[in-house]
Amino acid sequence: MALSASKLQVGDTRSEVLVEDLKRTQIVMYAGASGDYNPVHTDEVFTTKVAGYPSVFAHGMLSMGMTGRILTDWVGDGRLTRYGVRFVKQVFPGDSLTATATVTAVTSDDQGPLAEFEVVTKNQDGDVVVQGSAAARLDP
Repeated sequence: MALSASKLQVGDTRSEVLVEDLKRTQIVMYAGASGDYNPVHTDEVFTTKVAGYPSVFAHGMLSMGMTGRILTDWVGDGRLTRYGVRFVKQVFPGDSLTATATVTAVTSDDQGPLAEFEVVTKNQDGDVVVQGSAAARLDP
């Protein structure tokens, strides 16, 4: 069910736990689904010995996709007109992620109501891992 413009105000926020204890298996499954087999996501020896990271880490697009769920859960499927993020920090196996979306504007144009959002995803330590913005069409 899509969200109507009359039920949304600037400053409204919503938070959602995206994943608790991200598993390596989930990262490897994403590698298979996306076709991105960069060894920093799947090969512990390469990642630690060659690339110098403490562990394999999740694909940025996996974190972005999980973060986008807070928006579609709130406004409904097929409503996003724009969604972009910046990857701030790596997401490692064992991390738990929570996203918060905040309404920054509710406007209207010739196609109807439109909401603007800021979105931030943090890990269990409170560190920002994904930060971005989105826009979504609303019902009147």
